[in-house]
Amino acid sequence: MPSNAPPKSSVLEEQHFDPKIHDRSSFHCGEPQLDGYIRKYAAQQSQRGLASVFVLVDDADPGKILGFYTLSAAQVDVGQLSPIEQKKLPKYPVPCFRLGRLARDLSSRGTGVGELLLALAVDRCRKARDSVGAYALLVDAKNPAAKSFYERFGFMPCRDSPMVLYMPIR
Repeated sequence: MPSNAPPKSSVLEEQHFDPKIHDRSSFHCGEPQLDGYIRKYAAQQSQRGLASVFVLVDDADPGKILGFYTLSAAQVDVGQLSPIEQKKLPKYPVPCFRLGRLARDLSSRGTGVGELLLALAVDRCRKARDSVGAYALLVDAKNPAAKSFYERFGFMPCRDSPMVLYMPIR
């Protein structure tokens, strides 16, 4: 007897990385450093409090990692920021969050997963800012294409390190 129920639609969900649940071995983003990180170091760094690792999964296949990002505490010398921002800030290092890594699986290419991961990271930082002071979100762009990706969303290069970008959290 055919079912009249509509097919179940899948839902993307952000979760804390759990190596017992999330399949690291099948993740492949095309960047060996990022593939190696999720496979070998993410669990260790998370357990040691060096980074918080978040994964994006589809509830239809919750073990498959569609993408991931990491956040940690950081600071930036105020002299690295734009002159306008320098005027508003104290003359010592400014507390920040660091988006250490962001990657999406090649199977997710062109689906907006990278943009969604970035939005989730920014949202998490905005919420954390209610409890922990931080002025901006920093990111180290791995290459010019990554730098261009972040600049599309309002990140600006630091003065002396153009591959390190920041975005004030407002």
